[in-house]
Amino acid sequence: MLGHGHSAADILDAGLIVAMAVVGQRMTTGEAFIADVLLAARAMTAAVSVLQAELAATGHKQDGKIVIGTVNGDFHDIGKNLVATVLKGVGFEVIDLGVNVSQQKFCDAVIEHKPNVLCLSALLTTTMMEMPRVLQALEERQVRRTCKVMVGGAPVTGPFAEQIGADAYAPNAVEAANAIRRFVAGSRAA
Repeated sequence: MLGHGHSAADILDAGLIVAMAVVGQRMTTGEAFIADVLLAARAMTAAVSVLQAELAATGHKQDGKIVIGTVNGDFHDIGKNLVATVLKGVGFEVIDLGVNVSQQKFCDAVIEHKPNVLCLSALLTTTMMEMPRVLQALEERQVRRTCKVMVGGAPVTGPFAEQIGADAYAPNAVEAANAIRRFVAGSRAA
């Protein structure tokens, strides 16, 4: 396709991102599963890596910047990795801080990278209690209002996210990508 009248941006926007949205919709309706989403996201990431040089040469910008990590005390990364892969696949720049990330490291990353969204992940009920501490640390460093904060992970719920003052909760990678798209579009419109 590239070199046959289709630009890298067209392939990304009208092909890859649309295809990923279809996979996400199928997951929502139960026609696809996590393994399908992960496979599609990996394929999209590989395709984007082929297109990257052409996209950079034409000045195509990524959709936004995301910092993601699993909170302090939690060493689980499968869900976080899936979210990061999907976000990269749909055009976001993703800075993955890894697992067992301290409040300090999250704050430093927000200051350094100036993301549109900070994503916090936890798999354990005990470690999800680190999420409000990260939000408090962001407040203390006076950087809480510089980005949206999304939380997720198996024990995390929408009411918990609201209770701790997070901007959003996502139950899966596709919903995370959709919510982040809305955040980024809203910040551009403002």
